[in-house]
Amino acid sequence: MKRVVITGMGVVSPIGNNVEEVWTNVNQNVCGIDRITHFDPSEYRAKLAGEVKNLDMEQYFTKRDLKFNDRFTQFARIAAKQAYEDSGLQDVDFDHDRFGVILGSGIGGISTIEGASQTIENRGPSRISPYFIPMSLINLAAGSVAIDMGAHGNVSSVVTACAASTNAIGEGFHRIRDGYEDIVAVGGSEAAITPVAIAGFASMRALHEGEDKNRASIPFDAERKGFVMGEGGGVLILEELEHALKRHAKIYGEVVGYGSTCDANHITAPLADGTSAARAMGMAIKDAGLTTKDIDYINAHGTSTPLNDSSETLAVKVAFRDDAYKPYISSTKSMSGHLLGASGALEAIISTLAVKEGFVPATINYEKSDPACDLNLVVNEGKTADIRVAMSNSLGFGGHNASIIIKRWEE
Repeated sequence: MKRVVITGMGVVSPIGNNVEEVWTNVNQNVCGIDRITHFDPSEYRAKLAGEVKNLDMEQYFTKRDLKFNDRFTQFARIAAKQAYEDSGLQDVDFDHDRFGVILGSGIGGISTIEGASQTIENRGPSRISPYFIPMSLINLAAGSVAIDMGAHGNVSSVVTACAASTNAIGEGFHRIRDGYEDIVAVGGSEAAITPVAIAGFASMRALHEGEDKNRASIPFDAERKGFVMGEGGGVLILEELEHALKRHAKIYGEVVGYGSTCDANHITAPLADGTSAARAMGMAIKDAGLTTKDIDYINAHGTSTPLNDSSETLAVKVAFRDDAYKPYISSTKSMSGHLLGASGALEAIISTLAVKEGFVPATINYEKSDPACDLNLVVNEGKTADIRVAMSNSLGFGGHNASIIIKRWEE
């Protein structure tokens, strides 16, 4: 089997609009959550979100591109442009027929759909844009990125709610490992800070409804009451090792394992005993040829909902058994909020840098311990440590569970 390394990364998020900004803010415990500005949230139950801020879209797009690409596609294309440039691939010749793109999203072009609904109501059906369908389709993020980069290999989309981009990374990893492609751009994007999406999640009682941004997204804290919506996109360039070495590419880390399961239990609630998520973790560890003792850090799904955090804690205990309290664990959603289908991409980038730099990010704004979430939590301040192997978990509505394992690059 072929080895798969990470040779480029790009990101747009509530805690930074490139990889360097994100890593600096993660190290400095910056919270990217604040009052919603995309629309007036005064009459909404949830008033906080992790919005992308200070992003100069015209640096990346023409005005026409901005008009005819949904915000989630814009995020994907920006992150991919950054990752592609970071990888150095634009400066070398390679076989574009063996270059793929796999991107995930949970909701896709919801702002376009909302806008079109208003257009029909106010102006009639004949006024709907001919670009409505391609702007709203989830696969058009991957398709647009493929056009931007000239990727002629497998180009596809993963739609597994909040597990989408972790599944995308895992599927891309396996395609390279099994010899189908040499390079795959993987990750995901989301832009669901919209009136309908916020109202819909709030009606489910899934969102935090307070107004203190420092006590809103508080994974594993006893006072957690719901997640905070985030937005953004993240893309990693995965590359077959020999292909990367031949062109003298810089290498951030190595993807070594992937596991995916389904609870098959409930459309929204995770399986309370964590057994199915535990199987995904176990599959990823076995896929990597490692043991639970080898995992140094877990970037948890950790959404700050009461059931998710306790069930994920149980899942770690089931998967790791006697080693459950060994790995450091934190949730960087405390800083970014929950980017839904893009969360796994952001967290994979953070996990890669944690391994590369030997630093464990913190779960910030943590105050009150919960006996149901009693693992080796890193809270409020990050920790310098010898982190060789990290696991990143994502769990989604529909019972989707995905885990990937990233290892420090060693020749």
